[in-house]
Amino acid sequence: MANTSLNKTYSANPTNGNKSTFSCWVKRSKLGTRQMIFDAYDGGAGGQNLEFEATTDVLSYNNTEGDNDTSMVFRDTSAWYHIVLAVDTTQGSASTQVKIYVNGVQQSLGVNTGASAVSQFGKNGVTARIGSNNGGTNHYFDGSMSHFHFIDGTAYDASAFGEYDANGVWTINTSPSVTYGTNGFFILKNGNSVTDQSPNTNNFTVGGGTLTNTLDCPDNVFCTMNPLDNYYQGSTFSNGNNTVVSGSSSTTFNTSTLMMTSGKYYVEVKPTAGSATSQIGVTGRLAVNATSTLAVTTSAVGYLDSGSVWGSNSNQGGTWSTYSNNDIIGIALDLDNNKLYFRKNGEAWGNSGDPTSGATGTGAVSIVDPASTTLGAYAFAMNETWNDNTRTWQWNFGNGYFGTTAVSDAGINASGIGIFEYDVPTGYTALSTKGLNL
Repeated sequence: MANTSLNKTYSANPTNGNKSTFSCWVKRSKLGTRQMIFDAYDGGAGGQNLEFEATTDVLSYNNTEGDNDTSMVFRDTSAWYHIVLAVDTTQGSASTQVKIYVNGVQQSLGVNTGASAVSQFGKNGVTARIGSNNGGTNHYFDGSMSHFHFIDGTAYDASAFGEYDANGVWTINTSPSVTYGTNGFFILKNGNSVTDQSPNTNNFTVGGGTLTNTLDCPDNVFCTMNPLDNYYQGSTFSNGNNTVVSGSSSTTFNTSTLMMTSGKYYVEVKPTAGSATSQIGVTGRLAVNATSTLAVTTSAVGYLDSGSVWGSNSNQGGTWSTYSNNDIIGIALDLDNNKLYFRKNGEAWGNSGDPTSGATGTGAVSIVDPASTTLGAYAFAMNETWNDNTRTWQWNFGNGYFGTTAVSDAGINASGIGIFEYDVPTGYTALSTKGLNL
C-alpha cells in the first residue's frame, strides 16, 4: 500500500464514541519509518491513530491523552501480523482503557496513557484514513493489509477475529460474529475491495496511489525478496519487497524470505531497467557470506544475462539464451531430485531442459543435496556482481504482478497456487506456505 490512502468522511454520529475495536492483518515491507495503519483528526478536539513508529518499529496507539506503545517490536517482513486494538474510555484506568493484541496475545504497553477522549475515528464530519494520515507528510503504510474491521460501540478482544489451530498457530476468522454499530465497516475482505462487507454501507475510496490485489494473505503467505538479508546493504526494495534495485557502489546479494529443503517450485523474474551485469538463481542459505556471489559460492547457481550458468566459480556448460530488460525468466527448482532449470519468455527450457524429467534431469543443472549439513536450505537469490551499474528486478513469486503491473495472460498452473505469466511445469507450485505443504 505504499503511497496509497483509503478515505471516508462520516456523515452520521457513532453508536458510541467511547467504545471501539479495530482488527486487521498487516504484512510490513519497509522498516524504520513512521507508518500509519489508520488515522483520524477533526481539526479541533484532537486526533487518533495507530502507527508503526520510526526507528523503534513498535506499534503505537496515539490519541489526545498521549501515546500507548507496545514493548514488542515489529521487524519480520515475511510474516502477517494480526492486530486488534480495543478501546473503552469508560474504564477507570489507563491499563484497561487501551488493549492491543498481536496474533491473539495481549501486549504489554511500555508506554500506556489510556484513552479518555471520545474516538475521532467514525465521528460525524471527520475523515477517516487507512494507510496514511492527514498531515502533509502522509506517513504511508508500506506493505499489505487484509480483513480490516472497525467496530463502533463495542470493545472486543482478539478471539472475536481469530483462533489457534491444532498446531498452536493463530489463524484468521474470515466471517466474525460481531456487531459493527452505525459507523463500523469491514473492507479488504478478499482482495482489494474497499466496499463495506458488513451490514452497513460504509464504503471507502482510494484517495491516491495504487491498491493492488495480492494473493499473499494471512492463510497463505507468499515468498518475497528479503530486505533483512541484504548483503552490503546496497539494494532498495518496493512493491511488497518484490521489486529490487541493486546498488551501483558495491556488489549486492539478495535472497528470498522463504526457503526450501524439498519439493518443486516455480518463480518468474523480470529485469526492467539498468545495465548491471547480473545473475539470478538459487543459493544454499548457510553457504552465503558477506563476500558471496552466485557465481562463486559453493551450493549456489546463477544464470547470467550474458547467456551462461555458473556455480562454485565454474561455468556449468550447456546452451543458454542471453536475456535483457523486459525478458521474463522462469526458474524451476526440483529439490526432490536436486535439479535446476531456466527459460526465457516461456520458450523452450534452456539447454533443452525438461523440468518434468525427474531424476533423469534432462538438460538440468545439478545442485547440491539440501540435506548437506553445510547447506541448510535453498533460497531464490539474485546479485549484481561487478559494481558497474544498477539493475531493477521485478519478482513474481505467484502474486500475479511484476511491480504493479498484472501478468498479461496467466499461464496454466495445475497446483492452483499462484498466478504466473507462463505455464507452470507439471508438479511444480508457487513458493508459499501452502506450496511448502503440498
